[in-house]
Amino acid sequence: MTHFRMFRRFAGLMLAGWLLVNTSASAQNGSRDVLRDITDVVGLKPRFELQATPQVQNAAAVVYNGKRFLLYNPQFVASVNRAGRTDWAGTSILAHEMGHHLNGHTLRPGGSQPADELEADEFSGFVLRKMGASLAEAQAAMAVVSDEEASPTHPGRSTRLAAIGKGWQQANTQILASSRTAAPSSAPVAIASRPTPVRSVSSTVAPLNVVGQIVFRDNPEERYYLTSRLNVVRMLNNSGTGQVVGRVTRSNSASFPYILVDGQDRRLYISANGGVFNNRGQQVGLLSDPS
Repeated sequence: MTHFRMFRRFAGLMLAGWLLVNTSASAQNGSRDVLRDITDVVGLKPRFELQATPQVQNAAAVVYNGKRFLLYNPQFVASVNRAGRTDWAGTSILAHEMGHHLNGHTLRPGGSQPADELEADEFSGFVLRKMGASLAEAQAAMAVVSDEEASPTHPGRSTRLAAIGKGWQQANTQILASSRTAAPSSAPVAIASRPTPVRSVSSTVAPLNVVGQIVFRDNPEERYYLTSRLNVVRMLNNSGTGQVVGRVTRSNSASFPYILVDGQDRRLYISANGGVFNNRGQQVGLLSDPS
C-alpha cells in the first residue's frame, strides 16, 4: 500500500495556499465533531481549521498565514476506515496530524522526520485511549497505511505501532490510577473580597436572584448557590451572609457549556445536564434548580 505521506512545512505551506484560494471544499459536520472530541480530551479549544479536499492524497498538518490547518482527503479517510474495519482509524489520522501541530513540528523548516512521526503517533494513541478506543482500534489506521520498512522520512510499521501503543498505555495508566484514587475535595476556594474579607448577601432567594444550587459529593450538607450574575455563593452557617467563592463562565464546548472558576483559577466543568466534573472526567457535583 502507498506509504502514508504527510505534506507539511514548506511544501505544505504552498499546497495550503493553493487549496484555500482554489477550492471550496470544507469539512463535514461529522468530521468537525471528531475534531472537537479530540481537543476536548486534552483540554484544548479546537483552534484548527479542518479542510476536506480531494487535492491532498491523504492528510496533512500545515500552517498558512499564521493559521493551523488539518487537510484531509475524505475518500482516503473512508478507505482507511474500511480497511481497518473501524471508524477509529480515521479519527487516529486526524489525531496524528493534530499531534504534529501541538508538538511544534509544523513550525520548523524541512520535511517529515522519523522522530516527528513517532511523536505524532504517540499523541494519537494517547488521545484515542482517552476517547475510549481499544489499543487495536487506535493502531488500526497505521497497521494498514504505513510501510513495513523504514525510510529517511518515516519509521517502519512496527516502530510506529509501538509508539501508538506507548501513548495508549500512558493514557490507560492515568485512567486506571484516577479510578483507584479518591478524588480530592472539589469545593472551590473562597475568594477574599478586597476591601472586606466577606461580602454580605441576603440568604433569601429573591434578593439573591438564585438560579441554581450546587451540591458537591464530598460535602453534600453544604450548599452553594448560583446567582443570576453567575456568581457562586456559599452561605455562612445561619448568619444570613455569604461568600462569593467562584464564578461560572461560558465555554465553547457543546458537552461542557459552562466552567466554574475559583479564585486560584482552578476549574470545574459543568455539563449540559448539570453534572459538575473535575479535569480527570470524574463527576464531583450537581447543579440543579434551587430547592
